[in-house]
Amino acid sequence: MDITNYFSSGKQGFSFETLPPLKGKGIEKLFASLDPLIEMKPRYINITTHRSELVYKSTPDGLYQKVSERSRPGTVAVAAAIQQKYGIPAVPHLICSGYSKYETEYALIDLSFLGITNLLILRGDKAKHDNRFIPNENGYSHASELIDQVNRFNSGYFLDGTEMDIISDHPFTYGVAGYPEKHDESPNIDIDIMWLKNKVDKGAKYIVTQMFFDNSKYFAFVERCRNAGITIPIIPGVKPITNLSQLSLLPKVFHVDLPTELATELIKCQDDAAAKQVGVEWCLNQSRELLAHGVENIHYYSLMATASVKQVVKELF
Repeated sequence: MDITNYFSSGKQGFSFETLPPLKGKGIEKLFASLDPLIEMKPRYINITTHRSELVYKSTPDGLYQKVSERSRPGTVAVAAAIQQKYGIPAVPHLICSGYSKYETEYALIDLSFLGITNLLILRGDKAKHDNRFIPNENGYSHASELIDQVNRFNSGYFLDGTEMDIISDHPFTYGVAGYPEKHDESPNIDIDIMWLKNKVDKGAKYIVTQMFFDNSKYFAFVERCRNAGITIPIIPGVKPITNLSQLSLLPKVFHVDLPTELATELIKCQDDAAAKQVGVEWCLNQSRELLAHGVENIHYYSLMATASVKQVVKELF
């Protein structure tokens, strides 16, 4: 099912994000974490994709060897398993970071075979050992280039220009990311929205925002996008805070601000349990306001926060 149908249905609902199991771990634990949210009838599930990173491993002679390792492989397989088990759309991330265009083509072939035709197309993060984003050999620097490849695939052509014998009746539909507080590498919000408009013009059907904790920033972002001629749905992404460390961790990692009122309440907390409750209440109030403004889908960043997200959606949907 094309998930964009949900965004013009006149009804309100939610989606959430999960990640593949760590290398060597089974999928049963992942299913156990998803089951409580599946009961709440989500519209779709995003599955994150992870690049390889350089790590040091000890050798039998006592030395260390630098190797490239992907800690969470299997995005395509996990998406297929989720879609098969639960019967709801799985939306894997398709990223530039750490992948070549040839690996991307093979992923698209596999996804097409499996009937997984909803994607979220992203550049992805830089490697941890790099001080700036460096594309993989034969890879892309920008999500817009990845979009071009998907568009060519949808049109029935492989990378080498070979025409496919059979073009799928169900081409890929994709969304892209938006940043209410601008991407941290962008010089300003207007340039950020200019590049976002470029991806929309190439064929993106919806936008999912980076997490935010101040709804006024989302509303201002939507207004800027509309003024720039972006008319597709803009799905707000929110996250319930679950522990005290996120007071400093989330702004550092995701380049988002925590409102003073939220930060003040978290500072008062004596333990993670209290912080978790503050996070649930804040996320619930955020969600209520978004729904009251006519938002048709809220996307929850549920990583490490499944129980909190369930508390929120149980109240709302």
